[in-house]
Amino acid sequence: MKIGVIGYSTTEFGELWDRSPRDLSREVFLNSLKGARLEAAKIEALYVGNMLAGILGNQANLASFYAEELGIAVPSVRVEAACASGSVALHNAVQSVKAGLYKTVMVLGIEKMTDHTQDEVIAGLMAAGSDEERASGITFAGLYALIAQTYMKKYGISEEDLAEIPVKNHFHGSLNPKAQFRNLITVEQVMKSARISDPLKLLDCSPISDGASAVIISSDSKLLAKSKGVTIVASQLGTDSVGLCGREDLTTLKSAVSASKKAYAEASIKAHEVAVAEVHDCFSIAEAIALEDLSFSKKGMGVLDVKNGKVTLGSSGVIINPSGGLKACGHPVGATGIKQVIEIAMQLEGVAGKRQVKNATIGLTHNVGGSGAVAGVHILRI
Repeated sequence: MKIGVIGYSTTEFGELWDRSPRDLSREVFLNSLKGARLEAAKIEALYVGNMLAGILGNQANLASFYAEELGIAVPSVRVEAACASGSVALHNAVQSVKAGLYKTVMVLGIEKMTDHTQDEVIAGLMAAGSDEERASGITFAGLYALIAQTYMKKYGISEEDLAEIPVKNHFHGSLNPKAQFRNLITVEQVMKSARISDPLKLLDCSPISDGASAVIISSDSKLLAKSKGVTIVASQLGTDSVGLCGREDLTTLKSAVSASKKAYAEASIKAHEVAVAEVHDCFSIAEAIALEDLSFSKKGMGVLDVKNGKVTLGSSGVIINPSGGLKACGHPVGATGIKQVIEIAMQLEGVAGKRQVKNATIGLTHNVGGSGAVAGVHILRI
């Protein structure tokens, strides 16, 4: 069965003080329908990816909330999987189409974070941590700092090496008109930025963001014939323990390894065939590990491959995070997984503008919840 991406839209990501969640959802809904040349009545189901609305906004009935706002009286489901909520929502949508329940489905990823204090947001995000981690008072910056310390000691990587990752992502983000940060940064600036949790500094961390993204997927042959030909050829999930305690190796995320292996098998491809990927760089170290977990880099070489320009626009290898990634594009947690898919769809269609990857026919998304408790991997091709 062919499942195509027939329409999509994403808002600008950032501190959108003057935009409500209703405004954001309406924008991407209407624009994705317009792109698909489709009437709202053709949408048969709605899946909503969101993490924090119940915690921060006291609105947990999001499936009905957004179905009502969008004016579509269809079966609606809210999916929560921490920062992988968007990816897991899409996975559920894909499976529902494969099962024959629906032909044409919309997936909305959305988060409104900046209306709340930093402490409220950080506490809300830690709802994705283990009981032991919350009791200790650690944050996700602290958890990824432990991962970074372990990785750097094991592979002899310096803080300056690690700083090359946000530098690369800001370069890519400078080419993305919808990115939260479009400014170039240097290794020196990363090193001088405030220390958040050693060795991670402010410019190693993705920001608190608002934003919404939507995709429309379909197996309807008539709609596919009118589309630009981007199809989802793999949709896989992987899981691991909620907390870091007890994991055998802190330099890999088993959930991502599992999901990617299954995705490559489902798509009948090898990692080296992927031309462009959006990976979950919530912190700099997360991108380095993602490159290795996805088999784009050898173990211990993820940071150095970024430093040596092997994954930057213009290189001959797989291009990583042309959108700017979570670091520069922004990370409204429920929307990220859907934004990643939209970026890959744009790359495959050849409409990504200044950040276009040449001759891209296969792309991948990698979206992680928590410190690796869940991971979603999607592979698209044209």
